[in-house]
Amino acid sequence: MSGTIELLDETLAAAKAEGRSALIAYLPAGFPTVDGGIEAVKAAFAGGADVVEVGLPHSDPVLDGPVIQTADDIALRGGVRIADVLRTVREAHAATGKPVLVMTYWNPVDRYGVARFTAELAEAGGAGCILPDLPVQESANWREHAAKHGLGTVFVVAPSSRDARLATITAAGSGFVYAASLMGVTGTRASVGAEAQELVRRTRATTELPVCVGLGVSNAEQAAEVAGFADGVIVGSAFVKRMLDAPDEAAGLAAVRELAAELAAGVRRGTGPG
Repeated sequence: MSGTIELLDETLAAAKAEGRSALIAYLPAGFPTVDGGIEAVKAAFAGGADVVEVGLPHSDPVLDGPVIQTADDIALRGGVRIADVLRTVREAHAATGKPVLVMTYWNPVDRYGVARFTAELAEAGGAGCILPDLPVQESANWREHAAKHGLGTVFVVAPSSRDARLATITAAGSGFVYAASLMGVTGTRASVGAEAQELVRRTRATTELPVCVGLGVSNAEQAAEVAGFADGVIVGSAFVKRMLDAPDEAAGLAAVRELAAELAAGVRRGTGPG
């Protein structure tokens, strides 16, 4: 499949070869509608995102701040289903040829069935999954099925992760490592801070995988700052906020494309990880 982990690996390697960080956008499926969500992913790619994470809306999103919770609530009230998430991946990947991941909490996948979910995600051209609340020590079944279908498994590390724990997590993961820049939930912040840089340094000591930083990046200046030390810059809430603040869907899509272009310019201003 063209949408498997190989495409993700190639995309991240190509950004590195250009001497820059990759831009990774996050948008929830089903927001503002299923069709609108698909168009939003395409708009992020059109603006310059290298990779897009499609969020699977969940009623108890422990990692997500108020902006993404609001979007998830709109999607859930609109009746979004896992089939719609997979359709979002399929259509966005087919239209762009770019790597699309799913970011999801474990409970919906567990209920849906690991074998079924991994098979259907691969069939849709998905590159893999980010699983923020799946403990590595409980992930063997998921990883076995994901590997069978050529899907990446991205784990999240945090500033609180001890070095030995980082090594355990990165040894189990594939695609890239998601470094949460600070303790807490997603959302835009005034500064991303030195904590993220230290986490990247410690994580790099344990793995050859690219280390991508998320939680808090909202503008080109912050993207450039993070691009100076990380292999990828992950932006979610800022995209969602642009959609929420827009007067209508067309304006929201234009705003997503515009922000992606600003951030893409930002990651190119960063010196690139050394």
